[in-house]
Amino acid sequence: MLKRRRFKQTRTLHERLTDEAAQLREQARALSPGHRRELLLRRARQDEMAIQIEAWLHSPGLRAPT
Repeated sequence: MLKRRRFKQTRTLHERLTDEAAQLREQARALSPGHRRELLLRRARQDEMAIQIEAWLHSPGLRAPT
């Protein structure tokens, strides 16, 4: 049986997503307009959307469905 390799995260999801989005936007700025640049910007927007969803899930106003 294979054992799972476990990895203990030292930074929060919010920190990791924020850093990745900033890094992707920086890489996109260095490129000329084109397909690769659009892919990087799309990934950065996805990371920013994930940050918003994560914040919404952890908001105190969120209640369990009844």
